Amino acid sequence: MLLGKVFININQKLKSIKFNNIQFNSKDCKPNDIFFAIKGKNINGNNYINNAILNGAKIIVSNLKFEGFDKNKILFIYNKNPRKLLSEVASLFFKLKPSNIIGVTGTNGKTSIANFYYQILNLNKKRVAAIGTLGVLSKKISLKTNNTTLDPLNIHKILKKLKEFKIDNVILEASSHGLKQYRLNNINFKTALFTNLSRDHLDYHKTYRDYFNSKLILFNKLLNNKGNIIFDNKIPEAKQLKNISKKRNLKKYIFGKSNSFINIINIKKINNKKKIDFLINNKKYSFETSLIGKIQIKNLMFAIVAAYLSKIKLRDILKTIKKVKPINGRLERIGNLKNRSNVILDYAHTPDALKTAIFNIKEEYPLSKVSLVFGCGGNRDKNKRIKMGKIANRYANKIYITDDNPRNENPEYIRKTIHSQCLRAFNIGDRRTAIKTAINNLSSKEILIIAGRGHEKKQIIKDRIINFDDVKVANYYIKKRNLKEK
Repeated sequence: MLLGKVFININQKLKSIKFNNIQFNSKDCKPNDIFFAIKGKNINGNNYINNAILNGAKIIVSNLKFEGFDKNKILFIYNKNPRKLLSEVASLFFKLKPSNIIGVTGTNGKTSIANFYYQILNLNKKRVAAIGTLGVLSKKISLKTNNTTLDPLNIHKILKKLKEFKIDNVILEASSHGLKQYRLNNINFKTALFTNLSRDHLDYHKTYRDYFNSKLILFNKLLNNKGNIIFDNKIPEAKQLKNISKKRNLKKYIFGKSNSFINIINIKKINNKKKIDFLINNKKYSFETSLIGKIQIKNLMFAIVAAYLSKIKLRDILKTIKKVKPINGRLERIGNLKNRSNVILDYAHTPDALKTAIFNIKEEYPLSKVSLVFGCGGNRDKNKRIKMGKIANRYANKIYITDDNPRNENPEYIRKTIHSQCLRAFNIGDRRTAIKTAINNLSSKEILIIAGRGHEKKQIIKDRIINFDDVKVANYYIKKRNLKEK
């Protein structure tokens, strides 16, 4: 490809230079590639320029104050923000894009909404893909990913492949990191959805304002003019979202009791299912679901609106909605004991998410006491540990503090910080032992929530990554106790 096809403001003399591929990892460079030297939190790409050249790169994009050809005929292109430029170049290099791309941001609920949307469209025989925490989901491409939001190179590459497979409906989880680091720039978002905002990722953002402003990038800069915006009128951020939608002439689809597009008017529990009555444009509709908790009902409603805006008829959505399944690790019912106690898994790893999970379980099982297994990750926002300890102490009956992903921090110190706020809790470092103890201590009709890691199958302890699946561990001890109590 010619440089002029992907570098919009490049010198006229350089436009006809050919290159093969674009990379930001020097190890991936091959002959005649472009290497983007990106400075990250821990790694500076400028330190790997020589490695990239040794591997064959002929063009270097960096923020070094040098531009032009060096003595070895390597072309250096100066840019003050190579990270941002990479998104622009990647978008033009992988030019094909699906026509209906939806971005979902907020602290909690992104994964559930994306997966529910994916299920709804699949059930209605529509070609669809979801990209986020659970990886890339589609009938044509299935990939595991390390981050909620992929790097721009892989995002644009995957979007191009999806379009080639004639998949036009794509829902993307937009993390605050991904938005701030330009990973989602130059994507043609048709609809953007805001779930909620609570404390998270302050180890990276430092301030709550920066965290919120990073989320707003999706609405302020990346969403199409006259695009669709979906949010709840109850959240404190609704006023700013309304201002943005007015300024940018966005079409609002608001949850709420008045002047709204959609509103849940009744949730009635019938055995293990729920009947949901709701209004869309003041017209009443109903459906049944087996999902646990009001929060998951709300996430499902968000997905219904996104599916409706994807030109799926509401009657077709409602015909298939009862077949939508729970998401792995999101208020997921794992199993039950013979004494009619239940074990539930949830990804809750922030104060607000933990409180919401406990409240939803208490509403679901009003006559039951709640036990809780949880911890906090290392090398992350340290201030949330005290908050989560206070929440556990206030709302849970039995508490088991254990290791989450301690990473490079002292796990005992993390647990002690949490334990200082709930001294009655059991402090059990080994997660397997904590889960075993909690299950063995379950009394009749009690509910155990295993929180923090959800769908994750690995545990990070210092420089070791070990296999650890909360579901498998819990099921093992549920089965063992049930056999013992024959």
